[in-house]
This record gives sequence, C-alpha cells and structure tokens, in this order.
Amino acid sequence: MTRAGDPGGARVSPPAWLVNLGLVLGSVLSALVLVEVALRVVGFAPERHLATRRIVDAAWTRLLDCYPSNPRGYFEIDLHDPESHDRFFSIAPRRFEAIARGHPWAVAFHYNHLRFRDLPPAPKAPGVYRIVVFGDSFTEGQGVKAEHTVSRVLGDLLEEEEPGRFEVRNCGRRGLDFPQLLEGFEGALRYEPDLLIYALVLNDAVRSPEFQARQSYINDWILDRERLPDEAGAPPGLLRFRTWDLLADRVGAWRVGQETTRWYLDMWGEGNAAGWRTTQEIIRSMDRRLNQRGGRFLVTAWPLFVGLEEPYPFAPVHETIGRFCLGAGIPWFDLLPVFLGQRSSELWVHPVDRHPNEVAHRMAAEALVPVVRRLSEAP
Repeated sequence: MTRAGDPGGARVSPPAWLVNLGLVLGSVLSALVLVEVALRVVGFAPERHLATRRIVDAAWTRLLDCYPSNPRGYFEIDLHDPESHDRFFSIAPRRFEAIARGHPWAVAFHYNHLRFRDLPPAPKAPGVYRIVVFGDSFTEGQGVKAEHTVSRVLGDLLEEEEPGRFEVRNCGRRGLDFPQLLEGFEGALRYEPDLLIYALVLNDAVRSPEFQARQSYINDWILDRERLPDEAGAPPGLLRFRTWDLLADRVGAWRVGQETTRWYLDMWGEGNAAGWRTTQEIIRSMDRRLNQRGGRFLVTAWPLFVGLEEPYPFAPVHETIGRFCLGAGIPWFDLLPVFLGQRSSELWVHPVDRHPNEVAHRMAAEALVPVVRRLSEAP
C-alpha cells in the first residue's frame, strides 16, 4: 500500500509540449466547430448551378440571354411577368418555362440574316464614313442592351461631334474564335466598311488540337463554367461539413484560376506555337483584304475582366499581340490601359458572366473615338 507522502504515489505530469499541443488542437477544433455552426446558420452551400442560360429560335433571329438574378437592376425583362411571357414564349416553347423558373432576368437580341445584331447591309449614303466593329460576343454585347454596345455608343459619340459623317455597324458574332470567326469577317465585308475594327478577345487565337484539349480542365474567365445549370446536384446533407465545402471551393477556385491563367498565356506563345502562327497569318490576310478594297483595318484588344486592380495577369499577351501588329504595319490600339485600376467585378454583366457590361462598353467606345477620327482623316 502506498502511504501519503510516499514518492511512489506522486502523479507524473505530462510533458509541457504535449500540454501545449493539446491546447492548440483544442483551440483549432473549437474554431472549426464555431465556423461550421456559423456556416450552417447562414445556410452556406457552394454555388454550382447559376450559369447563364440562353433561349434562341431555330432561325437565329431572336435570342434571350437569361440570368438567375438581377443584382445591378439592369435587366428589364422579367420572364415571370405575363407580358414578357406572351412576348417571348414563342422563341422556344419547349424550354421557356424551365429556364424562366431559375433564370427569369433577360436581355433581348435581334439578328439580321447574317446573324449580326444590326441592320442588313445597305449602300452607304454619299459622304458617309462607315465603320464596322467586328469580333465575338464582346463585340456583339452579350448581356448588354443593343443601345449600350460599343458600336452603338461609338456611333452616338461620333454623331455628336460631326452629325451625318459617320456610321457604325455591329458585326459581332458570339461563340466563335478563329478560324471559324472568318465566316463573320466575310459577312462584315458586305457592309463595305471604310474602317473595320477587329475587337480581339484573348481567346480568339487558333488552337492546335493538343492545346485545345487543355480547355476541358479550366474556366475561361468569361463565363463561369464551374456552375453549370444542367447538372443538378443534391443539396448538402446534415452530416456534410460546410467547412470542408468552403475549403474545397476556395482551393478549387485557386487551382482552376492558375490553370486558366497559364492557358491564356500559352495560347499566344510557344505553348500554342502553330496556332499563334496561323492566327498571325489570318490577321495579316484581313488587313490585306481591307487595303485591297480601299479600307482601313484596326486591331484593338479587349482585356479579360480579371485582375484589373493590378497586377493584371495577361499583360504579356497584350504586349505580344501589340508587337506583332506594329511589326506587321497594322494599326493597333490596346484597350487595357483604359480599364487598368478599375474594380473588375463592377464591369461584369453578372457575377457568373464576366463579359463587359454597359459601363465597360461605354469606356471602350469613348477611348476609340480619337483613334477612329485619326484613322478616318489619314490619307
């Protein structure tokens, strides 16, 4: 039996490092529990099903870009409204109700027979200097009303300065990159432009099959392809940790962002060398075609609306394209300086659609006015 005061009966204290480790682990666990409780209280769940939707008729004459919310109050069409229902239901009767349930806010598009968001080609009035803005969905104005697109605003600004002298047409066509975009270029030439502005976007380049295969692993910094609307998943259950969801969401976004940025940088360099060479040939051929017709050609580049707060990650791409244009004797105007320092999210159409919104279109148009005037006056 051990007697009181007998050294053999004394309790051995755990080492100090073990005590400290237990305190740290306890603190971390307590913090995680608090975070988990807070996330459940606010109803956190990773957003996955908010991507834009589209309703278009079979002839591609009418289209609606549809969004799940209206955070800026810009979208005037509410498909829940009976008047809007009656007006647009005939575009796609089989899909209308399903899209309207989750994506009721919309912008309307009307296309001519060339699938441009403008009037059909027609002869110019005497003395009119016709400008065609050519490109993809940035030029067309995805998510933006027709009157707010860069082509329309540019025309309005030029009209204010010199009434009756200038005419500007929108020859943007969404969803196409080179070489497919050349079909749109042929359509743009039918307007007999005195100046054709190619509004380049950083995903326009021709891509080799090997390089194109990499896109399946990335977002494209324009439309949020991580939140696909047709892949409905089960809501998180009670036993699923919201803390883990939050961490996985942030880590996944970082990884995708890194891969996406590298993809864009490689597209205009050695990572896509054959595609970039072909793209250069296409741009040179466009310049030659305009010169042969007595017109002028201008390449201008939209930035991607990511990281404009600086450091903007794609500045090297703009520099590469600019060096090529200047070396080839092709007029070049970079829109990047117009937007650097701006808050990127304030120039988006919607949080899941990073196309330039109406504010960005106006900024681009205002910057292009002196460039257009200088080229129109040059011999």
